[in-house]
Amino acid sequence: MDLTDAVAVVTGASKGLGAHIARTLVHQGATVCGLARSTDALQALHDDLGSAFVPVSCDVRNEDAIESAFETVDDEAGRLDVLVNNAGLGQFGPVDDLDTDAFDVQMDTNVRGVYLCTREAVPRMREQNEATGFGGHIVNIASIAGLLGNPNISAYNASKFAVRGFSEAVMKEVREDGIRVTCLYPGSVETNFFDVAGVDMTENPLDPDDVAATVQHVLEAPANHLISEVVMRPLRPHREE
Repeated sequence: MDLTDAVAVVTGASKGLGAHIARTLVHQGATVCGLARSTDALQALHDDLGSAFVPVSCDVRNEDAIESAFETVDDEAGRLDVLVNNAGLGQFGPVDDLDTDAFDVQMDTNVRGVYLCTREAVPRMREQNEATGFGGHIVNIASIAGLLGNPNISAYNASKFAVRGFSEAVMKEVREDGIRVTCLYPGSVETNFFDVAGVDMTENPLDPDDVAATVQHVLEAPANHLISEVVMRPLRPHREE
């Protein structure tokens, strides 16, 4: 896909990896509708990136808010070429210490949010495919935690394993409609994720700009080229002394 003049929705766009992805896509010529709860942070990104970044205040856990957000995308841009389901969080701890609210917020954000946004994107992309022969591209940001289980992150594991299964199923469901689905599995990324999770960051995490460049790479693949999964890890997770 040529990202010049493409229209993208990026969730969790106000900070962290989402902001880096939004910035990368704007620099490639796309218009990015950035969804997040933090209105002030979205506005700051708009002030930095200009009119190519459209701030859309939205909680991805809320069905009505998602429907309204995608109506805003219709009004602002008139089409949808890319959806990056990036919004997510982790709250870690032993399973017997993890309260229900912590479990629910991870499932609601990491899984329900992906489902709600994808449900809005697919019919729009199907309609575009009928008109142009190419519907669009959905990129789901999962995690290495969607491929292997680890102690003290059981709820986060469950949510990211769900994103993996959801992505594979939807990929097979919509590929004949000209819609590509890619699931990315990054290891530790240098963002504020670990502050929310309440654990220390890996000594030598991935650079968020490098992960954003991988998103750009899969989006720019040739039309008949489907990259369905990408696993990313730090080469040397422990800094040398």
